[in-house]
Parts: sequence; C-alpha cells; structure tokens
Amino acid sequence: MITNNTILIGHNNKRRYMNCLPTKQFREIVKFLNDEESEKIYDDKEPRKIKWKEYTEAQINEAKNILEFIRDSVDKCTPLKLKGKLGRPLTNPKTLAKAVLLCEYFGFAERKGQGWIRIIGPFIGIYDELDDRTIGNAYDNTEVLYILNQVFNLTKDSDGILSGDGSGLERTRKQNYESNKKKYGEYIVNIVDSREIVQAFDISGPHEVEIMLKLIGEVNGNSLRLDAGFNSRKLTSKSIELDMIPYIYPKKNNVLNSNGSYEWTRMYLEFYLDVIAWLTEYYQRTHAESFYSSFKRVFGIITKVKPMSRLSQITARIIIHNFRKLAYYKRIR
Repeated sequence: MITNNTILIGHNNKRRYMNCLPTKQFREIVKFLNDEESEKIYDDKEPRKIKWKEYTEAQINEAKNILEFIRDSVDKCTPLKLKGKLGRPLTNPKTLAKAVLLCEYFGFAERKGQGWIRIIGPFIGIYDELDDRTIGNAYDNTEVLYILNQVFNLTKDSDGILSGDGSGLERTRKQNYESNKKKYGEYIVNIVDSREIVQAFDISGPHEVEIMLKLIGEVNGNSLRLDAGFNSRKLTSKSIELDMIPYIYPKKNNVLNSNGSYEWTRMYLEFYLDVIAWLTEYYQRTHAESFYSSFKRVFGIITKVKPMSRLSQITARIIIHNFRKLAYYKRIR
C-alpha cells in the first residue's frame, strides 16, 4: 500500500508526478494478470470445514425460525398511510406481506399458497381467508412493497467488507443470460458484504456504473471491490468521499498520467507497487459472485411479469436469503 514515504503528490507537484508515472509497466502487469496462461500468483485459502451436526440441526429448525421471523419482523413494520383511498377496505397489507414472504420461502405458486396459508397461516398471524388472486395481487401492491423494504432493512447488517456486481435473473429455463441479457429477463446490481449479506440492490436496468454510484451512497462499509465493468473515476472518487477504500479491477488500456482524479491514480499506484496485497483484498469480491450462484440455485427463475410484482418477488427472496445468512453466522459466532 502507498504511504506518505512512498509517494506524495501535492497540488503544486501534481502535474510533474503525473507525467513520470509508470503507465507502461502498469499496463504490462494488467495484461499479465488477464492472460489465461499466466500462473496463479496468490495463495488459496483453506476451505472452511462443515460442522455437519450443526448444519443438520439448522436445516431441521429453519422453517420454524423463518416463519417466526416473518411474523415478528412484519408486525414491527409501520404501514404506509395513503391519503384519499376510496372503496371497500382491503386486506391488511401486513397480512399480504406475510403471505408473499411465505410463498417465496416455500416456492409456492398462488394456488398452493392459498392452501398452505389455511394450514400454517395462523402461526405467522394470518387469520384472513386469502384466495389465489388476492395473493397474486399482493405482489403488485405499493403498501406491501413498502413493508418488504422495511423488513429488508432489518436484515442488512454489514461487516464493512463490501463487494458489488451485476447479473441477469432469468425468467425462463430456456433463456441463456449471456447471449440474451439485453433482451430478456431482469438485471440486478447489488452490494454484498463478505458474508454474502445483501446491503443494497437495484433492478432498474443494466447501466451498472450509474446504478452503483447510487447504491454506494446507501451502504456502510470500510472498503469496496468491483470488477473491471465498474472501471470509473467517478466511482473511485465517490467511494473515497464515503470513506471506503476502492478496489476496482483495472483495464489494460488505463493510464496513470491522465488528467483524471488523484484518487484514481493513487488506487492503481497501490496496485502497481504491491500487486499481491492489492489482489488479496480485491479477490474477496468472489462473495458477490457466490451470492448470485446461491440466489439463482435456491430460488429459481423470476415468475412475475409486472415491474412492481418482480421487485416485490426479488425483495422477498433477498430478505429470506439475508435471514438465512444472518442465522448461520449467529450460530457459529
């Protein structure tokens, strides 16, 4: 890492130092690291041992714990107060939010959800008779989404070691994300910590850099890791402003003697001067990719069509994912 003894760029000397920075050597290092035939230059970590007895016990108790969490967390939420609502009073939005979370945890379609809610609904505080249409409409309900966002905020505890990434969420089994990502499906950009707990997310589109600029203002962390798709001076500067050390993987055409920001140049000088230390920090970004692998494998494809319904479904699934992770780390603490 760079210290004051290593390099000092003052306002008066900035241009002189910029003109003598090792851009050529920096690019050669990036090219070498991107070469598939190059040898691995960092050490693997020992895989974490699985405590099977605790794992089995957790699997047995998971359903009960999540149902209790749904009941207690939703009951704590403050409902959205909409002015000027007319017509017959609808089902309590807290009841609908519980139904959405229940269906997403068990993977129920609305008709199956209707039957199971009759059986286990009272355990989580659902006493109304909900039919399949009511459950389906709950996903497209502003009041329900407002409650889900509150529950999400209860599950975003952070350890400060943040990583970001973007990925497509397929909506059919036949869809190939890589070849159809601009045409079909849902695109999500998010930030997770080193325990793969989601801190912030957005599904407004594949404009990763612009979305990430917004998301990093919503999180608390000490450092942030992003791949080369987020190679941006603005992201680097904003991360520093928020007291987060940036680790954004470089592109081979990046230059160090440009008229860009000081933060950008400093970050890549740290990369150049101590590649191993920099990559050791950067490669914790694998937690962001692990999240997507787990999220897609556990919950499957996105089934909702309307934009708000899709957002409610994704939010509910992230809530369940976060609770599972928090429960796991609570057990092993």
